[in-house]
Amino acid sequence: MSSPRIVEAEFIKSAQSIADSLPEDMSEVVFLGRSNVGKSSTLNGLTQRKNLAKSSATPGKTQLINFFETRYLYDGQSYPVRFVDLPGFGYAKVSKSLKEVWQRNLVEFIEQRVSIRLYIHLRDARHPHAKIDDDVEAYISEFIRPDQRYLTVFTKIDKLNQKERNKLKRDFPGSITVSNLKKSGFDRVHKEILSTIFGIDFTPKPKKEGEEA
Repeated sequence: MSSPRIVEAEFIKSAQSIADSLPEDMSEVVFLGRSNVGKSSTLNGLTQRKNLAKSSATPGKTQLINFFETRYLYDGQSYPVRFVDLPGFGYAKVSKSLKEVWQRNLVEFIEQRVSIRLYIHLRDARHPHAKIDDDVEAYISEFIRPDQRYLTVFTKIDKLNQKERNKLKRDFPGSITVSNLKKSGFDRVHKEILSTIFGIDFTPKPKKEGEEA
């Protein structure tokens, strides 16, 4: 059976807060992570669109909530999903007043947005135990709903040797590693998105007797 793939991806709008966001009329996947974790590159890699999410030369410059409407094709069926790119956290070079408003707006969005079904937390594989990432995971665990899911995805896996990769798998057994360089790991992320939102079961079916393997 073929793998799920995104056949359409389009930027819709940017918002400053939950108040001026799109209507909650579509299941959403939220991407969050520290500034310079490779969020834009990962979004571009998942959608196979080179410039869908704009990478900024200055980490933390993208301070708006960005909405992208995507459409998956899998097994002849179409599955619409909205991707939401949140501003990178942990970046200090913004004015204090802006940072306070920015954080408050983000907190409201993350906690109160009903249409969020999956939180994808991007973490840098070179710094897997960064305190700010641990704090974000603990924070989301306080309010996550039964119909929502939290997924850890490690970027920059190319920077690790095999021993470090094995340790990462042991320390974070439910996580996924992706390489924007080698385009690896994206298929697993796509499957997690579709299984979470649409309940698709990707477990390999056992071959019937007489069928070719």
